[in-house]
Amino acid sequence: MIRDTSQKPFPDPFLTTEGIHNLRDYGGYKGADGARVKKGLLFRSGQHKDASAADLDLVQSLGIQTIVDFRGESERSSFPCQRHANFNAHVIAFDGETSSSPPHEGGAGSGEMTPEKGRQRMIAVYTRMPVNPAMIDMFSRYFNALETRDGGNLIHCFAGKDRTGVGASLLLHTLGVHYDDILAEFMLTNDAPTQHILEAQSLPRMQAHYGEIDPEAIRNLMGVREEYLGTYWQEVTKSHGSVDNYLAQTLGVDETRKARLRERLLA
Repeated sequence: MIRDTSQKPFPDPFLTTEGIHNLRDYGGYKGADGARVKKGLLFRSGQHKDASAADLDLVQSLGIQTIVDFRGESERSSFPCQRHANFNAHVIAFDGETSSSPPHEGGAGSGEMTPEKGRQRMIAVYTRMPVNPAMIDMFSRYFNALETRDGGNLIHCFAGKDRTGVGASLLLHTLGVHYDDILAEFMLTNDAPTQHILEAQSLPRMQAHYGEIDPEAIRNLMGVREEYLGTYWQEVTKSHGSVDNYLAQTLGVDETRKARLRERLLA
C-alpha cells in the first residue's frame, strides 16, 4: 500500500509524491565554463501508473512541455501513465520494445535470483544499451527535444533508474558536468524515499517468476551501483574512443549541437 507522504516533504532534489517513484530535478550541477545546469527544467522519474491526484497536480505545476518515455510498447500497455485533466505535454515514445528483459518483468532464466545473478543481469542491461537500436533512437529524440522544444522536460522509464539514468548522465556530460557529479546524480536513485512504490509495482511480477528474492538481489535489481554506469561508459569508450565520439557519431550530438544545448540549459 502506498503510504501518505503529505506531512513530510522529501529531501531535495526529490519531489514529494504519493505514487510516482524517484521524481527529481537533475539540474543544478556545475557544467562547462563554470556555469550551472538550470534547475526547474530537467526532471526524471519512474512511470506514472499509480500517480495520485496530488502527484498529477504537482507534475502539471512543473511546466513540463515534453515527456520522453523510454519504456517499450508492452510496458506502456501494462502500466499506462495517469494524466492530469489539463495535460498537454508532447509525449515521445518508441514504436516497439526498448528492452528485451527489463528487471521488473522477471524473465532471464528461471531458478533462484541471487545477489550475483541480479548484479550480472543489470551489468548485461548496461552492456547492451549502447548498441540497442531502440535506445539509440530514443536518446537521439531526447536530445533533439531538448534542443528544439521550450519548457520543462521529463524523462522516465519504468523505475526511472537505468534507461532514464543513462539518458540523464549523457545530457549532463554534454553540458560539461564532471563525471564525479554525474555518478553522484546517478547514485541518488538509491536515496529515493519512494522505494516502496517501486517494490509494489515490481516485486509481485518478479516473485511470480523467481519465488522469494534475496534482499541484496532486490537492491541490485531495483537500485543502482557505480559499476552499472561505469559499464555503459566503458562500452561506449571501447567502441568509439570516448563518450563525446559516441554522442557525435551515434546520437548526432556534435560540437555545434553541444554548444546549442549548453546555451539553452546552462546559466
